Amino acid sequence: MKLFLMFFTSILSFVIIVGALSYSVSKDVIKNKMADSTLQTVTQAGQKLDFLYQTFEDVTLQVMYNNDVQKLLETLSKIDPLSYDAADPSHQLTEKLNFVAFSNKAIKTLRIYRPDGKLIVATGSTGYESEVSVSDTDWFKQIVEAGGKAAWLDSKSKGYSNDSGSTFGIGRIISNATSNLLIVEFSTDILNNELDRITLGENSSVVITNSSNKNLATFDKTELEQTAAIQLTKEQIEKSQDSFTTKDDHLVAYYRSPISGWNLIGDVPVSSMVKDAKRIFNYTLIVALFAAIAAVLIGLFVVRMIGRPLVNLRNLMQQGEKGKLTVRANYTTKDEIGQLGNSFDSMMEQITTLVQQTSTSAQQVYETATELSNSSKTTAIAAREIAIATEEISGGAAGLATESERGNELTHHIGMQMKNVIEANLEMGTAATDVQSSSELGTKYMAELIDKTKLTETMIRSMVDKVANLKDSTRSIRQILDVLNNMTKQTNILSLNATIEAARAGAAGKGFMVVADEIRKLADQSKQSIHVVGQITEKIQVEINETVKVLSTATPIFKQQIQAVNEADTIFKQVTSHMGGFVVRLSTVSDSISTLEQSQEVLSDAMMNVSAVAEESLATSQEVASLSTEQLNISNGLVRLSEQLDQLSKSLNETLSKFEV
Repeated sequence: MKLFLMFFTSILSFVIIVGALSYSVSKDVIKNKMADSTLQTVTQAGQKLDFLYQTFEDVTLQVMYNNDVQKLLETLSKIDPLSYDAADPSHQLTEKLNFVAFSNKAIKTLRIYRPDGKLIVATGSTGYESEVSVSDTDWFKQIVEAGGKAAWLDSKSKGYSNDSGSTFGIGRIISNATSNLLIVEFSTDILNNELDRITLGENSSVVITNSSNKNLATFDKTELEQTAAIQLTKEQIEKSQDSFTTKDDHLVAYYRSPISGWNLIGDVPVSSMVKDAKRIFNYTLIVALFAAIAAVLIGLFVVRMIGRPLVNLRNLMQQGEKGKLTVRANYTTKDEIGQLGNSFDSMMEQITTLVQQTSTSAQQVYETATELSNSSKTTAIAAREIAIATEEISGGAAGLATESERGNELTHHIGMQMKNVIEANLEMGTAATDVQSSSELGTKYMAELIDKTKLTETMIRSMVDKVANLKDSTRSIRQILDVLNNMTKQTNILSLNATIEAARAGAAGKGFMVVADEIRKLADQSKQSIHVVGQITEKIQVEINETVKVLSTATPIFKQQIQAVNEADTIFKQVTSHMGGFVVRLSTVSDSISTLEQSQEVLSDAMMNVSAVAEESLATSQEVASLSTEQLNISNGLVRLSEQLDQLSKSLNETLSKFEV
């Protein structure tokens, strides 16, 4: 049956594999050709759309570079938009924009805004009032951020004026003194008409999306502004054009416009492209059916010629498997089947002879295994006792080695601590010497500071006395100034009297009157000078009083400073005395530590010798224990082998008893 299945499966498999390969290769070829064709179609359509996009941008340039429009915008920027003077320029500007709008049927509306977002003029109907600002809208900010370049505004189902239907827009800043903002809205039907002209195949679809994968133009208007079914990654968007296959087996080709930055995406199901290749698959199924019938006929013939003799020989082998060695095939044919039967008969005869010889040998092996088992058990018992004794010796040696190693480590640790103590003692001695020297130097400096402080106190006392004398002098000057001030007043009175008398004398007293005036002027000047000197003297007296207060405050402080300096000098002397005794004690401690260090070195050498002897003893005992363990393992292994040999001989006798010879 297996031979029949082999022929049947081989023929059918070859036919199916060849057909499947043909179908797969043809499918891939068609898919690649269609991918190239689809990409070329989408690219050509995208380039055609670029031409259309360029005409739309030219509309904005036509308005922006129109001199009449710029002049009217400048005029409107200089007058109140609600005044009567603004009516005529607004009407003229509207006519200019209407002319542009009527020249292109795709244009829905044209609107011009001020920089603050308020509407200046518009064509057609608009949902925005002139006094309503749109500066906060996203599309207004997008146009401002473009900085004079054309800003392509995505399609909206209600447009950008809320009353213009489904539109997309182009906006830019008008480059003139007013920096007004222009937006032109176009009907999305223009894009939809262009998409209708693109044919990629059965069940295909074409859409226009932006860089955020939002639908801008599609066959189904309800999908406008919705997320596109085909999502392009950032890496794919960076390419100008490419094609790829999605997970759901759709061929996608796209083209990115360098003008608008929008993506034209074509989607074609791979199944619709390769439907013609299914003919090859159908022909493959028909050929496979005929091949299956041929395989059945060939298989039946092979079974008749080869299968039956093999089944008979299999039955004889099953009887021999059960122990019946007397079976024979007795084939008389000279072909391969007859040769196989003769070989089977010869094999059964040789097996019969071999079983008889093996039965005799198995009995001898059984007897030898019994003797070997008894001897190995005796050896194993002796080896086990030796191993136990050796392990006890090894354990004692290991404990001794561990303790000696521990003592050695402890001695080494003590030695390291002694070195640290010696180093610390030396550092303390050095530090004590430095402290003693510093205290002596401090005592010397404190003596000098006491002398200088006393000298400063003497100078301050002298300064206080001099300031007191200066204070008395300023009082005297003040008294003198008072006298001079009185004299000046009297001089003024005398000059006034002289003037009166000169006036009474008439012409004879004119010369005397001049002298009286000069005396009065000198008296006034003296009064002013005395007043200035009085102010200066008073200021000097105030400053002298403040100086006296400061010196009076500083005198107790200097006395306290002298007392503190004397106390610090006493402390420095005490430190010098104590540090001398401390240095002597440190010297005694250093001698004791040196003696202790020598003893520690002797102890360390002794512990190292003990550790070495313990390690040698441990190594020897471990080696003996290892040999004893190995001998025990060998003895146990020998016992196991003898038992296995005994069991094997018994099993062999039982097995041979099953054969019928």
